[in-house]
Amino acid sequence: MVAAALCAGRRKIFMLFRPLHDRVVIRRAEGDIKSKGGIIIPDTAKEKPQEGEVIAVGPGSRDENGRLIPLDVKTGDTILFGKWSGTEVKINGEDLLIMKEADIMGIIENAVDKAA
Repeated sequence: MVAAALCAGRRKIFMLFRPLHDRVVIRRAEGDIKSKGGIIIPDTAKEKPQEGEVIAVGPGSRDENGRLIPLDVKTGDTILFGKWSGTEVKINGEDLLIMKEADIMGIIENAVDKAA
């Protein structure tokens, strides 16, 4: 679940966001600051990274018999997704993506050097 704060007058109201079905909430990885030949590219013109961290997952989808099919990704996974995948949302002032698990291309796993 993702915590979110809504301002109601002077006080903040906190709520939790839980994605439904086979949806996943992603925090996009921070892109590198790029410059070419001393020219700084503004944030609006930068290519957004296609990598991110899963911060919330839905329970899964159901098959034709009503059985729950759990997701393959879990909270904390680093994933790679398509360039135009997901819907951008703002929750608690943070820009996040919500997408279906099918839009995720794979999980990036850390390689461990086993030569010892």
